[in-house]
Amino acid sequence: MLARRCFLSFSAAGAGAMLVAPRMALATVPTERRFVFIIQRGAADGLNIVVPYADPAYAKLRGALAIDPAAAVKLNGTFALHPALAETAKMYAGGQALFVQAIASPYRDRSHFDGQNVLETGGVQPYQRSDGWLNRLVAMMPRAGDEAIALAATVPMALRGAAGVTSYAPSALPAPSDDLMLRVGALYSLDPQLHPLWSAALEAQGMAEGSAAKQDPASLGKLTASFLTKPGGPRIAMLETAGWDTHTGQDQRLAAQLRALDTLLGALRDGLADAWAQTTVLIATEFGRTAAANGTGGTDHGTGSVAWLVGGAVKGGRVLGDWPGLAPSALYEGRDLRATTAMDGLIAGAVSESFRLDPHLVTRTLFGGDGAMAGIIV
Repeated sequence: MLARRCFLSFSAAGAGAMLVAPRMALATVPTERRFVFIIQRGAADGLNIVVPYADPAYAKLRGALAIDPAAAVKLNGTFALHPALAETAKMYAGGQALFVQAIASPYRDRSHFDGQNVLETGGVQPYQRSDGWLNRLVAMMPRAGDEAIALAATVPMALRGAAGVTSYAPSALPAPSDDLMLRVGALYSLDPQLHPLWSAALEAQGMAEGSAAKQDPASLGKLTASFLTKPGGPRIAMLETAGWDTHTGQDQRLAAQLRALDTLLGALRDGLADAWAQTTVLIATEFGRTAAANGTGGTDHGTGSVAWLVGGAVKGGRVLGDWPGLAPSALYEGRDLRATTAMDGLIAGAVSESFRLDPHLVTRTLFGGDGAMAGIIV
């Protein structure tokens, strides 16, 4: 057993914009260090992202879905990286990426919605907490003015809570006319609830000016970097990526998902430029997938998965975690990769080292525990 560690606002970029994926949320804190949380919604298959090619049971369990180690990037004598992750492989080689295998939150019942809720709120059970751990982190930071800003059509659960958050997302719709903006502004000007929301949306739009924001991965990575490098702008970000639920046709679908995420990370790194050296990016999913392939060329809901840390502030070039193996006797409930590392500990260790905060205070505030993984960040 592991130790335990919505309000829709209009976007000034296009009133009534539809939800997009990935989506971004950012928080304003007065620091030059940056922290980005990327959630992989749908339960990403950690066994085919960081591949345990040296485990003799892997190829047998996966069959045709097994990643050919000759095509993958060898990380060490046990694990290899999916070949679609070219930019991430460069970061790993440069000591700016690490992976934690066989990791999970406390959740064990394999429901996407419940698992995502536990991951984002930091609770032990679904819907136990009404705010998110990322919002609680924002509340811990010293603030000199604005509390928090979100780049998203809606604020993700991880960023909901006492620290105020507004939202912004790139729109696929045509840009609204100046006349429409003036009319809406006049309509909201005397409304005590809508006027502050509209003003916040306009402020977010102003910060995004010149970014030519679109919804493709490269543009979203560039847009995130543009916000994180604004003088006095946000220093904490969240992005949502969907489509990781690969019950069927996993081979091509997972490769496409990873290629898009890899492109986003590369654009974020390039856009941050010198600020990349002070940036930590955490990538995590609600749970993993079954150790064995199913009969439809995919995998089903599982338990243990892999978490990533990338960035110039990361002491990378490592694969961490206590590998339990994939032998039948080692599998959780006879079907899943057994989790041996607590997600909460990784998150608390990463954010406390990133922002130079007391790790025990961070762990208590974010997750109610008193331990954290250390030695992750330089």
